[in-house]
Amino acid sequence: MKHEPEKIRESIGIVFQELTLDRDMTVKEILEYHGRLYSMSKAERQERIEELVSLVELEGKKDTLTRHLSGGMKRRLEIARGLMTQPKVLFLDEPTIGLDPQTRIRIWDYLRDINHQGTTIFLTTHYMDEADQLSDRISIIDHGKIVITGRSWELKNTLGQDLIYLETSDNWEAAELLKDLDSVKGIREKTKGIVVMVNVDGTYLLPEVMDRLRSRGIKIKAVNLKKPSMDDVFVHYTGRELRDSGAEKGAVVIPRSRGR
Repeated sequence: MKHEPEKIRESIGIVFQELTLDRDMTVKEILEYHGRLYSMSKAERQERIEELVSLVELEGKKDTLTRHLSGGMKRRLEIARGLMTQPKVLFLDEPTIGLDPQTRIRIWDYLRDINHQGTTIFLTTHYMDEADQLSDRISIIDHGKIVITGRSWELKNTLGQDLIYLETSDNWEAAELLKDLDSVKGIREKTKGIVVMVNVDGTYLLPEVMDRLRSRGIKIKAVNLKKPSMDDVFVHYTGRELRDSGAEKGAVVIPRSRGR
């Protein structure tokens, strides 16, 4: 393949974070032009355009200028263009950023369909639920470096079976009291409290935790028990809340490629 750069380019599709559509071209013209760039025959272009506008539900918009499309439609057209040459590998840079929940879910469905047809997808996102829903493997990137990689359930399990969030009258003392419990995997600070990562069902451990704190005169202001999420994983390994995330970090999602 290294001696056939044209074939390599044809096997790769890319959808940028920023929209790159020509405002003065129609949906059909955008796809037609892209096909011509890759030397697709007229018959191939026509067949592929029909397939793609159906896939992204833009059949009724083929002759519409892109300037008149909604944000979700433009994003779907970007994905269709990236798929024009039937790439074996598709790179997506935050394809659902700024979209409403319904459109995001619809695009997720498109990506699953594409993946089921055999396309390997590399996707960057700051939406941890998106990474959780779509990924086969996830890499969390912080300041340009991969800090951990694994399947969603593997990454969550690194935090323990359950998470107990506590706000107390003395969070530092509470952490000191709880850190030596056999079932405690680790403790980290949060904005107003602490998060206790435990290796057992938290519902059974919680009474012991509360009794231990009360016995030392520590008042419990708030308590919450939940399963680890990808948001928790992200914050744990980057040390920052998602709202502080910048362009230098995110999650690289690699959905499984299934044979054609």
